[in-house]
Amino acid sequence: MMGNQGGGQEQLFYSFSLDDHVPRDHLLRGIDRFLDLGELRQHLAGFYSHTGRPSIDPELMIRMLVIGYSFGIRSERRLCEEVHLNLAYRWFCRLDLNAQIPDHSTFSKNRHGRFRQSDAFRHVFEAVLRRCMREGLVAGEGFAIDASVIKADASRARGVPAGQDMKWSEGEAPSRAVREYLASLDVANPAEDDEQAAGPPGGGNPPRTISPTDPAARWTAAPGGPAFFAYSTNYLIDLQAGIVVDVEATPANKTDEVESTRTMVQRVEERFALKPKRLVGDTAYGAAPMLHWIVNEKKIEPHIPVWEKSQRDDGTFSRSDFRFDEQAAVYECPGGKRLTTSGRPTSEATVIFRASNHDCGGCSLKQRCCPNTPNRKIARSIYEEARDVARTVCTTPAYEQSRKERKKVEMLFAHLKRILKLDRLRLRGLSGAHDEFLLAAAAQNLRRMAKWLTPKAEIGKLIPV
Repeated sequence: MMGNQGGGQEQLFYSFSLDDHVPRDHLLRGIDRFLDLGELRQHLAGFYSHTGRPSIDPELMIRMLVIGYSFGIRSERRLCEEVHLNLAYRWFCRLDLNAQIPDHSTFSKNRHGRFRQSDAFRHVFEAVLRRCMREGLVAGEGFAIDASVIKADASRARGVPAGQDMKWSEGEAPSRAVREYLASLDVANPAEDDEQAAGPPGGGNPPRTISPTDPAARWTAAPGGPAFFAYSTNYLIDLQAGIVVDVEATPANKTDEVESTRTMVQRVEERFALKPKRLVGDTAYGAAPMLHWIVNEKKIEPHIPVWEKSQRDDGTFSRSDFRFDEQAAVYECPGGKRLTTSGRPTSEATVIFRASNHDCGGCSLKQRCCPNTPNRKIARSIYEEARDVARTVCTTPAYEQSRKERKKVEMLFAHLKRILKLDRLRLRGLSGAHDEFLLAAAAQNLRRMAKWLTPKAEIGKLIPV
């Protein structure tokens, strides 16, 4: 018999529970289990007035943002629509069916106002990290460091040469990203007059192209691809479960990326009393000053390949063909002659060892050693001892295991771009990149806890991926 749905009088009373309509295997149930925002109001209390109309609950906005970054909902307008329609999202945000959803403009006002002034997103990220530590997902024995380039919200077609005189204050008022950039210039390059300093905020070489929309973003390019404006997200992860223990936003510049390692390692040690026994990274982190800081100052074992520039490919002897006598502080060449030094460091933090013209002039190996110069010279870093430590570590089986484990941070970057859809920023300025990277890292840690720690009897295979 064919059934009939019926379209009679509407029911006057309903018994409805959101909890009954959220699947037991939904990912948000696992995230809700480990997300604790109990101290958020106390953290933000000083940034709210004691008078006037009550504001929207900051915990509600944080929960909505966690949904957005956990499920790759990049648009705040679309996020509000999804929370309005999706019962699981309403359940996670503690909203009943009649509750009003905040307007999308509210996020912008709070993000650029009290949330940024109080560093609320750093507070949320560190609260999630503390929960990871309590759950035993952070061992603190080995850390890995790496960076990934994320496109900025700036058109590559609107870039201007860095030497061009920029009239930031003419016409319309400068945007927030421009104001932040100019303020950072004033801090990095204090000037007595009103002229704009030319150096970049983070130091190093000045950029060749600047975006008028987001001047803090760096002009960069992947091998074989077009150039674009971008920032770098720098991850410091614990190797036991791939938990992000710190994240730092920098312009897409190799020098800034490497220097962020000091900031993150020091911050994690100060705030969480975590100091790794080994630090794993690629060759970009194998420069001599960084290895010196890791080995001699932090007493950490560097599982990092040394950045070598002394190897020759023209058939002549490389520096590795010369033997260094540590007691006599001299190099001995393949012909048995000595290379001595005055001991004065150069501007590049190296000491120059030279052979005498007499020894090189009559040497039978001169054409294989220094065919175009009167004598042979070798530059030795003042941090060569730290470089030797790294070279020794790279010959051990532990280093081979660290190389395999380093893929965990690369997998996190792939997950960040493919699953969480963070391949292009929506917020501008270095502070905007800072906010987005912190929330994305917090979402990745929450997803990891939800999938690894939720009891199997309670939740099976969590969805969606």
